[in-house]
Amino acid sequence: MAFQPILDATTREVYAYEALVRGANGEGAAEVIAGVRPEQMYRFDQTCRVQAISTAARLGMGARLSINFNPNAVYEPATCIRLTLAAAKMSGFDTGRLIFEVTEAERVRDGSHLVKIFRDYQQRGFMTAIDDFGAGYAGLNLLAEFQPDLVKLDMALVRGIDQSAVRRTIVAGIVAICAGLRCRVLAEGVETQAEYRVLRTLGIELFQGYLFARPQLEALPVVDAALWEALEAG
Repeated sequence: MAFQPILDATTREVYAYEALVRGANGEGAAEVIAGVRPEQMYRFDQTCRVQAISTAARLGMGARLSINFNPNAVYEPATCIRLTLAAAKMSGFDTGRLIFEVTEAERVRDGSHLVKIFRDYQQRGFMTAIDDFGAGYAGLNLLAEFQPDLVKLDMALVRGIDQSAVRRTIVAGIVAICAGLRCRVLAEGVETQAEYRVLRTLGIELFQGYLFARPQLEALPVVDAALWEALEAG
């Protein structure tokens, strides 16, 4: 597992760390998942959860832990969560600090099933997130059925937003919608100070991206305090 921090610009503190699966030779998550056969997906999903929690606990993570899940691999939420809860109990990791996020870029075979999973997780006290919002299949239809704690903007909307009036208008609209639904917006894939400053003026407080820190294998990246000074100075 590699970990990348999610930062709160208001407090300048780590809000959470996202757990990202990596291959034996450093392959990225997409490449690893592409090699998983459909009949292996459930076990793969469960293994990743356990590995993320146990590694986070071993590293002494005090912030929230965000874990990606594949809704197509989760059959029955109550049954599937048992191994996750057992891993957290064994590792001494507070389950109240868990965030489960699903990517909107992946086609979900059964939308009602995804909503059922989300609601089950929310009732158990977990935070929920929609990743890559604006990239794919669910979009506003999913938001109409379920309002997660976090909505993570797809990096395609973030990239070059300082030079694109269209992107700024779209993101401003998403921020307004999410504010009305009481969902916090998180900008991921932020790479430049100019992108950060525009997103900040649009009211976004949570950030993730190479500007702050790259994912690190089996480690919790530290954000240079001088970066915040540079961002505010600009």
